[in-house]
Amino acid sequence: MAVRETVSVEPLVIRPRKARVACWIAAVAVALVFTGLAFTLTGETDGGGQFEPVDQIAMVGLGLLGAAVILLFTRPLIRADENGVHVRNVIGSYDLPWQVVRAVRFNRGASWASLELQDDDEVSLMAIQAVDKENAVAAVRSLRAMLAAVNDAD
Repeated sequence: MAVRETVSVEPLVIRPRKARVACWIAAVAVALVFTGLAFTLTGETDGGGQFEPVDQIAMVGLGLLGAAVILLFTRPLIRADENGVHVRNVIGSYDLPWQVVRAVRFNRGASWASLELQDDDEVSLMAIQAVDKENAVAAVRSLRAMLAAVNDAD
């Protein structure tokens, strides 16, 4: 029975940068606009109805709901260590051991990087986005180096 040698690599945490900033700005703007609109909802409507305080509260609630949906796009994250890689995208997440990862890819023109798996499947890495430029390149290189280090230890 062969004993598998464990390799010690520095854990890696990757998050998108520009998208997170843009999402926070957009979420605050949406919440503020809807709150501002709520204060303008006064008086009678064209149909003869009357705006009530509950309508104002509902408008603020819609703004907060919209902001929460925008903030879902700040969710992408990658955590990688010698055991494998945890990928969290906007919707869904994956825990993958390095043995199932064939390559870390960032194709020209792609919006984000991806993991090519041994079974020819592909997992998007939304935490590594093209708009982050040098940071995205550094993140891909770090993941590739980690994959190579783990594969060399096998």
